[in-house]
Amino acid sequence: MAFATTQGTLSGAVSGLTHRSRRILYAAITEYIATGEPVGSRRIAKRYGIQLSAATIRNVLADLEDSGLLRQPHTSAGRIPTDHGFRVFVDALVRMREVSERDQKAILDEIAALKPGADLLQATGEILSSVTGAAAVVVAPRPEEEKLQRLHFMPLQATTLLAVMVTTSGVVQNRLVELRRQTDSAELERVNNLLADLLSDPMSLREVRETLAEEASEQRDLLADLTSNAEKVVSATLEEESPARVHVEGQGRLFDRPEFLDPEKIKRYLKALDDQERLLGLLDETLISKGVRVLIGAEANLGDVDDVSVISSTYTRSGGSRGTLGVIGPSRMDYGKIVPLVEFIAGAVSSALDQTDD
Repeated sequence: MAFATTQGTLSGAVSGLTHRSRRILYAAITEYIATGEPVGSRRIAKRYGIQLSAATIRNVLADLEDSGLLRQPHTSAGRIPTDHGFRVFVDALVRMREVSERDQKAILDEIAALKPGADLLQATGEILSSVTGAAAVVVAPRPEEEKLQRLHFMPLQATTLLAVMVTTSGVVQNRLVELRRQTDSAELERVNNLLADLLSDPMSLREVRETLAEEASEQRDLLADLTSNAEKVVSATLEEESPARVHVEGQGRLFDRPEFLDPEKIKRYLKALDDQERLLGLLDETLISKGVRVLIGAEANLGDVDDVSVISSTYTRSGGSRGTLGVIGPSRMDYGKIVPLVEFIAGAVSSALDQTDD
């Protein structure tokens, strides 16, 4: 399993941990994930088969607290993990649990049972949320990055065009384009003919613009004017706002967790989940990562939300475009279960999109 993580800043402290300290740290975090309660030395000694006295375990827990990996929410309480502690724990999970055959079948059956015309990405978000208990975020591929088989402009008003884009997967996208000056029908026809020739080898809208800009700079005749005009029309198309790309599902399921007894915490999460621009920026970074990406606490940069983890992966569709999906929830997640589920569902969505496109 490919697993991309962010290295923490405590590398020195972590590398100095003894085998005993690591074992107690992992036990404390595992117990906290399971119960959501501060963990004491007696519980670790009793439940994790560590053959040390409670006093010795308590001393190790204190050392781990001094190292910034655990903290005490209040005096005389047990310890809970810090963001850095969770990061050390997640990075150590080299061997994640496999998705059970039962869960695999249930997920694939749900996707296969979707009715024709159903929004696959929205349905995927619901499935992902239901199997993880967290809020799911699914980001559709950027329209400008999908490979185009055809790009044709139709006049609507004096300076308004309708851009009709047909992707290599057969999906048709329409976009209104506002120009700074009027383009006559003859000029527009020449632009469309030029684009038809250019797209004999499919490329994305962004690649079309870059190719036209390069060719226009190299030409010194009437063709340069035509190429330049075509580049301006394509650039205007890119500047137009794309349709909503972010699907968020399962907020109610997330807020049923015991961590959300505080109404202010719910408000902070709702604000973060409603900030599409921030979510896009966060999940788009997954496109340049390999495998599943795990961000914990401040790494996620979700505004006022601090007790948070984001687990995301990339899915693809025919034509080369890519989108991302993931889950957002409190740091107390069952990473060993959820990381493989995110990766499996990303693969299942990629396969379903390929079948739909075919």
